[in-house]
Amino acid sequence: MVHRSNRAGLPTLAGLALAALLAAPAAMAADLTIFAAASLKNALDDVSAAWKAEAGKQATISYAASSALAKQIEEGAPADVFVSADVAWMDYLLERDLVKADTVVQLLGNRLVLIAPADSDASVEIAAGADLAAALGDGRLAVGQVDSVPAGKYAKEALTALGLWDQVSGRLAQAENVRAAQALVATGEAPLGIVYETDANAEKAVRIVATFPEDSHAPIIYPAAVATEATSPDAAAFMQFLRTETAAALFERQGFKVLAPAPAH
Repeated sequence: MVHRSNRAGLPTLAGLALAALLAAPAAMAADLTIFAAASLKNALDDVSAAWKAEAGKQATISYAASSALAKQIEEGAPADVFVSADVAWMDYLLERDLVKADTVVQLLGNRLVLIAPADSDASVEIAAGADLAAALGDGRLAVGQVDSVPAGKYAKEALTALGLWDQVSGRLAQAENVRAAQALVATGEAPLGIVYETDANAEKAVRIVATFPEDSHAPIIYPAAVATEATSPDAAAFMQFLRTETAAALFERQGFKVLAPAPAH
C-alpha cells in the first residue's frame, strides 16, 4: 500500500509542477509594459511606484526616444501603453492602426530650454540675433537627433524660427534621445545643450541658461494611448491612473504641465 500511494502521488506532484510552469508565462504576459519617452523617466518611475502602492500592480517601463519606440511597436515589439514626447509619433502609430484611437489622451506639456554644465558661467539670451555660436566657443551644441527625436525636432524648429539655425547647424552633437543629449552637457563634453525643462530639473550637473519662447516651436505635448496589440488587462486602468490627482502631483513635481483633467466618475 505504501508503494502504491507513493506512485499515485507522483503524477499529482508532477501535474502541479507542470501547471505552475504553464501558469508562469501567462502571468508574465499579463504584466503591464509601457513604452515611454526618455524625458519621462523620473516622473513616470514615480507614477509607476504610486500605482503599484495603490493598485498592487507592477509595470515594466522601457524608455527611449519616441521615434525609436514607435518604430519598435511597428515592428511588433510587445507594448501595452505608449507615451510619446510629441504628437507626430503618436499620429505615426495611429495612421497604422497600432494604437487605439479612442484611448489617445494629450497628457502633459513641457518647455524647451538651453542648458550648460552646472559650474559653467555661460550666459546666453535666446532671441533673434543672439550669438549662440560664440557662446559655444570651440564646442558643440548637444541635441537629440534633429530629424527624428522630438526634442531635437523642437530644437531645430526653435533655432530656425529665431534665425539661429545657420549658426549652429554644422556644430551639433546629435544624441539618440534627449537624456543622452543632456548627459553630454552634464559630463562637460558639450558646453551647451537643448533639452526639456523637466530634464534639466532632474539633473543636478546642469543648469538652465535660458528658456526658448513658446511661440518659437510647436507646443510640446505628450500624448498617451493603449496599443492595439495590448495584452495586459491593466492597460486601461493604468491609462486612467495617469490622469489621477496622485499622478498629476508627481508629474507637476518634475515640472510637467498637466493637460488632461482627471476623468469624471
